[in-house]
Amino acid sequence: MAVAEPTTPTLRELTIRGILLGGAITLVFTAANVYLGLKVGLTFATAIPAAVISMALLRNFANHSIVENNIVQTIASAAGTLSAIIFVLPGLIMIGWWTGFPYWITVAVCAVGGILGVMYSIPLRRALVTGSDLPYPEGVAAAEVLKVGDSRGGVEENRVGIRIIAFGALVSAGFALLANLKVLANYVAAYFRVGAGGSMFGASLSLALVGVGHLIGMTVGIAMLVGLVISFGILLPIRTIGTFGTDASVADVIDGVFVHEVRFIGAGAIAVAAVWTLLKILRPIIKGITEALASARDRRQGQAVDITQRDIPFPIVVGIVVAMLAPIAVLLWDFSHSTILHGTAAGIIAASLVFIFLVGLVIAAVCGYMAGLIGSSNSPISGVGILTVMIAALLIKLVYGPTTDDGSLALVAFTLFVAAITFGVATISNDNLQDLKTGQLVGATPWKQQVALVIGVLFGSAIIPPVLDLMQRAFGFLGAPGATDHALAAPQAALISSLAKGVFGGSLDWSLIGLGSAIGVVIVVVDEILTRTSRFSLPPLAVGMGMYLPMSLTLIIPLGSLLGFFYNKWADRTGGDVDRKKRLGVLLATGMIVGESLYGVVFAGFVAGTGSDDPFAIFPGNDGTPAEIIGIVAFAAVLMWLYKRTQKISARELPVSSGA
Repeated sequence: MAVAEPTTPTLRELTIRGILLGGAITLVFTAANVYLGLKVGLTFATAIPAAVISMALLRNFANHSIVENNIVQTIASAAGTLSAIIFVLPGLIMIGWWTGFPYWITVAVCAVGGILGVMYSIPLRRALVTGSDLPYPEGVAAAEVLKVGDSRGGVEENRVGIRIIAFGALVSAGFALLANLKVLANYVAAYFRVGAGGSMFGASLSLALVGVGHLIGMTVGIAMLVGLVISFGILLPIRTIGTFGTDASVADVIDGVFVHEVRFIGAGAIAVAAVWTLLKILRPIIKGITEALASARDRRQGQAVDITQRDIPFPIVVGIVVAMLAPIAVLLWDFSHSTILHGTAAGIIAASLVFIFLVGLVIAAVCGYMAGLIGSSNSPISGVGILTVMIAALLIKLVYGPTTDDGSLALVAFTLFVAAITFGVATISNDNLQDLKTGQLVGATPWKQQVALVIGVLFGSAIIPPVLDLMQRAFGFLGAPGATDHALAAPQAALISSLAKGVFGGSLDWSLIGLGSAIGVVIVVVDEILTRTSRFSLPPLAVGMGMYLPMSLTLIIPLGSLLGFFYNKWADRTGGDVDRKKRLGVLLATGMIVGESLYGVVFAGFVAGTGSDDPFAIFPGNDGTPAEIIGIVAFAAVLMWLYKRTQKISARELPVSSGA
């Protein structure tokens, strides 16, 4: 006899108003993430600010619920995270294959990869969310925000949170505006000799990077700093020995060695970290898939399955995955048919479909695990993406065989296109499990969240192409044809396209990758020893990121981690509602990221519209040492003011927001 499923009070969850609100928030956060990712190679998690905004707005409607707010943040965070696909797509511009981003093709690439990411991560929920002790820092924090917002003091809590986000955003945008007015400099750099070699110092005075550092925490911040020391304190001085001639400046030599040698060593370290992560989680992945199949079988037999354990049924998941291969095949054929590959691409299309189908689950597992370990904001998917594009390039080269120079360029472009679809899987799996952790903690229905994630993917896919195109027209990408002096670095896309060109052109120095791999093995061993013998750790992927990101980005992120550490120590020391104080610090960090990033999108619009690289400059000659000194002093003063103000608000509002 079938057992009736338990009845529980029905709460509004997947609603039209929730979907529309999630879509509106998506437009803002996705645009901000695209800009931040292209500028500094990092994106930020949007779940917490989306939850705060959602609660503030849905409170004005009847019958709102915590799980409905959870759906809003799920949609917004999925779309915001999908923007990490910009770690690959600009590579097609950099190699001169595309001159812009064709809207519907870009939409399709984002959508099919993102939907696959949702499907692949569904069987992993039991292994990596409900059946593991991974911390999921942002997922847990988002759940706490939702619970507080649903409590007696939630109305005032939401107002305070909105004010913190808005103020941080305005100040961050204002600082960036002052830099564009040329009132102050927001970047300082110095190049110097170290014995027979050389190195550099660089720092981007970016409040957004401080916010990123606050979110990722001290462990990851220190690991990135270790990577920075390895690259700029050891590798760069050694690799530049004997390279200084009379024709090139010290700066040009150091920049060239870093881009063409040191960063590839970092890529090798990242590859090892990604492989090690996979090996560590193979067993729980298999266990999770087995449990998902058992749950689906129980429901078919009429057994009771708790609402918080109901995923999209596994047969439907498999069916959608298989069905998605058809549009992917069409995209790959369309990409190749008007090129030199036309008529000879059947083999690599078939191989690419198998690659996306099989490697997708591996990528979903690795990225989901890393998100659970250190959070989505650190974008660990970039390291996995580097490994993925190298494997894809080697596979496609093996299947296609020898070719001409023109054929090699076409194969590089094809590889990047395949990698972009695979990256969609990575970006969403990086976020999906984080959202499902939030849902688990607030009593949400997994299958409804999974539907919301698909909706979020579609929202994000619609907005990413025009923002990418705006960035291309306004600034261009570093090293690409037509790039301006203010070209966006798009560091991951630059590295990935260089790796692909190296594989097909035979110019890739595998000794650099090998050296990086050896360093990665040492880091993994050190991390394992630390983890087993102490309370410290050294996340290998974060070290690798610190090795290959420019110092101007890496240096400020640990500063943000340090500020976040001291802020949280203050919260612990002063007592009261400690969690709330820390949460307001997270919202301040988020506001700093959102404000600067959205301002960057607006500024890009003015650049594209006026044709001027500095449309706001009122002191165009103010870019020397005085401007740098003003920038450093102002940067330090603004940071101190923001954190002190947040501390005062936390203490002052505490009795009200706690519901006492």
